[in-house]
Amino acid sequence: QAQLVESGGGLVQAGGSLTLSCAAVGRSFSSYTMRWFRQAPGKEREFVAQITWTGGSIKYADSVKGRFTNSRDNAKYTIYLHMNNLKPEDTAVYYCNADRAEYEHWGQGTQVTVSS
Repeated sequence: QAQLVESGGGLVQAGGSLTLSCAAVGRSFSSYTMRWFRQAPGKEREFVAQITWTGGSIKYADSVKGRFTNSRDNAKYTIYLHMNNLKPEDTAVYYCNADRAEYEHWGQGTQVTVSS
């Protein structure tokens, strides 16, 4: 019954910004580690960013360090990925993930397209 609902994707020019949202619906994911992944057509899914609901364990892929920033709003059961200075190579479907041992949930994905 639990769901991760993503939003915020769209089309943006290189150098622009977007903020993705991932809302936990139906249950609390407070004990889960939250991560963002992305996958471009024909490529492997790759890790992008990580955060916990306490604001700890923050990690970023080297490719997005200094450009992407995690944040959270526990009252809204939502995490955010603030993406700045977007590049064409950031174009992908972005997925939200909640992970706790053998329990794992994925969002439906949201498309981010960055034009040159």
